Amino acid sequence: MEECLLDDFILDRRLESDSDSVMQTGLCDLRLSKDARWPWLILVPRRANMTEIFELTPLDQVLLTFETEMTAAALKKITGATKINIGALGNIVRQLHVHVIARFEGDANWPGPVWSFGKAEPYEAGKRDEFIAKLREALSS
Repeated sequence: MEECLLDDFILDRRLESDSDSVMQTGLCDLRLSKDARWPWLILVPRRANMTEIFELTPLDQVLLTFETEMTAAALKKITGATKINIGALGNIVRQLHVHVIARFEGDANWPGPVWSFGKAEPYEAGKRDEFIAKLREALSS
């Protein structure tokens, strides 16, 4: 397997335009979706040319699992969500990324999926910044 250097990593344009970076973890760029209807985080492993979890090295697979669970627990803690949805689909954006989404009974499409439902609603800058600060605090404790 060809080694994927961090220096070769380039974030997919759609991920870049549809989300804001929250922080760099050991492996991933943790990002917040710009759709305010759901607290929606995206973990993007900073490895070049990855499309599938099984393409990662065994160590990176462990790191991704750890960072996904850490992110999910922090999201549940700060939102009090009914359910945390985790998925790595990649049908539209091929670059490997994992969605971690807080869902609530009665949210915009409960209990249906968030993908391709309605029109995205942008965050108010202050609310986005406040949410990111809470998330960073939860992930650093």
